[in-house]
Amino acid sequence: MTNRPLYAAALLMAAAAAGPAGADTLAIPLPKGAKAQTIHAAYRCADGSRLAVSYYNAPPVALASLTVGGEFVVLANVLSGSGARYAGGRFIWWSKGKDGDLYDLTKGESAPPLTCTGA
Repeated sequence: MTNRPLYAAALLMAAAAAGPAGADTLAIPLPKGAKAQTIHAAYRCADGSRLAVSYYNAPPVALASLTVGGEFVVLANVLSGSGARYAGGRFIWWSKGKDGDLYDLTKGESAPPLTCTGA
């Protein structure tokens, strides 16, 4: 299969802009003919906070980025029974329809997620 690089300027432009100053770029090889799509979504969470999530889809690659407590996180799509589940670092972002749950794995398996609804 022939691959061509797709640069952060095309796939992760918003991720780099939202990340720390001077963020590097990232090249991700995609199958020939793959088209990248970026979706920006805003959520209101149960604790009163707002969460902005950017989704970067270029099948078979699917990523998301968000900032939690000042920490910029890039998450990769992982296996899910339903909805779209993304994992990155200590966080799991699990979205279903217009809602999503943010899990902080350092809080333990029984800790409730931060529940958010599309704004």
